[in-house]
Amino acid sequence: MSASHRISTYSHRSTGSSNSPSRPRSSDETKKNIWSSMLDGVSSGKRLPEKSLLVLGGTPETQKDFLDSLTMDESGRRRPPDRGRKPPVANQFALGYTYQDVLDADQDDILARMSLYLLTDPSPSFTPLLKPLLTPRTLPNMLIVILLDWSQPWLWVRQLREWIRVLRSLIVSLDDDCKDVMEENMNSWQDRGRKNNLDGSAGTGTEDISIPIGPGEWDEPLGIPLCVVCQNADKIETLERERAWKEEEFDFVLQYMRTILLKHGASLIYTMPEAPGSLQTLVHSSLGIQSMLQKKQLKHNVIDRDRVLVPPNWDSWGKIRVLRDGFDAEGVSSAWSVDIQAPQVRTPPLVNGEADGEEFPNGETNGAPAEQESPAVVVFEETIHDPTRDSLLAQGLPVQQLNAANGVEIESQDNQAFLTSQLEVLDKLRAEDEKSKNAGNKDKTRNPGHSHQGSGHESGIVTPRETGSGVVEEHIGPVQFNMGGIQVDADDMLKRLKDREATRDASAGDDGVTSPIDDGKTENERLANFFAGLMKKTSSPRS
Repeated sequence: MSASHRISTYSHRSTGSSNSPSRPRSSDETKKNIWSSMLDGVSSGKRLPEKSLLVLGGTPETQKDFLDSLTMDESGRRRPPDRGRKPPVANQFALGYTYQDVLDADQDDILARMSLYLLTDPSPSFTPLLKPLLTPRTLPNMLIVILLDWSQPWLWVRQLREWIRVLRSLIVSLDDDCKDVMEENMNSWQDRGRKNNLDGSAGTGTEDISIPIGPGEWDEPLGIPLCVVCQNADKIETLERERAWKEEEFDFVLQYMRTILLKHGASLIYTMPEAPGSLQTLVHSSLGIQSMLQKKQLKHNVIDRDRVLVPPNWDSWGKIRVLRDGFDAEGVSSAWSVDIQAPQVRTPPLVNGEADGEEFPNGETNGAPAEQESPAVVVFEETIHDPTRDSLLAQGLPVQQLNAANGVEIESQDNQAFLTSQLEVLDKLRAEDEKSKNAGNKDKTRNPGHSHQGSGHESGIVTPRETGSGVVEEHIGPVQFNMGGIQVDADDMLKRLKDREATRDASAGDDGVTSPIDDGKTENERLANFFAGLMKKTSSPRS
């Protein structure tokens, strides 16, 4: 319409200028109007629809895997590499960002530009970073994606609860204009996929009949479409092989997630790195991106446990119960409404108009949020056990250590405090080393040559085993050397020499004979003579 309007305006101006000679225009003015019209037409034609994708959860690595999956179709083919330089991904700190150009089926035309905002930590301190992204202009073209991982399915409900709390607090803080846009957005979103004419045929007369909302559906709308992506579905086999999971556990997880997401009108999909399935189609259809060359239809799948796809506005309690009997959908739905409430802030009673500053029994300080009971999380984690938590329970560890080991509650020490404690340890070790070194120097000063009699070093020869501690002796073993093809143990030889000299001294004392030491020969000289004679014998031709 805009192009035809510009053409007609341009034709009218040309006709008027030719038929009205009383209002002549200069050639420069005419050229300027022509170029302005042409530039406006080109700029409007090149303007791409802008879509926003808010990716929450996961790690920087799994987020990059998700971005790669968006560029792959159902057959696993990636976008051709000759479409230009791949945009960088900045998601290492706080709020990350990147973008992608959505190509048509022929990989030639660009359908839309998708801006992706990435956040891994559900801390409330990051909420101010997300608030500027939600405006009346961006909200109708936005989709929220929460990433979960099959490597830790026992944490899914707890992680999902934290993200829903963050989103609810963020939505409450928006202005009235944004809230009005979100209300209109949810009204139109609830009607999508609920038409009675599901096969796309025309002329039946029932196209405008909508299916009513069932129990447990859209009880807690967020104002923005939500999609939960469970990555690394190939690890399902690992859980079955190593954790002894059976069909009951997999069905319970799927029923639980479907019941929770039904309250927000969200979709669910299981993906693998090399087989993303219908992830691209699900995201593009949720954002209203549709190719004119090839229209793709979303097909639900709740049978294949590694390729689950639950489109928005498709699920219901009846379909969830069909998967396995005995599941309490009503109880889970009610418990989830309690879980997603923001934790209340506990304050102590006032004394004389001021807080007395006392601490609560659980160690909470004044103004600290009190963690409420989470019935939905408790029921889920009682059925789907965390193997790390079970092993710690078997060891009898307290609940605080269990939470820290489970990754639920971690208290990190300040960097400066940690370095200060390590400096104290290093100073203590340095003082002990100095003390040991000084003691060794004093012993050498007192005994520069030989050791005291009876200390075990009468020979004056210090072997490697005598210079080290007991720990070193255990590592180096006995000191041996080869002499003329005979393996000789030095320690055993010295021990035998000492025993022989001791026996000789004792017999000489009994007979009144003077000890060989009195003749002026030391033990070192006698040992040297002994080894010299032994060397002569081994070096003879006969030996």
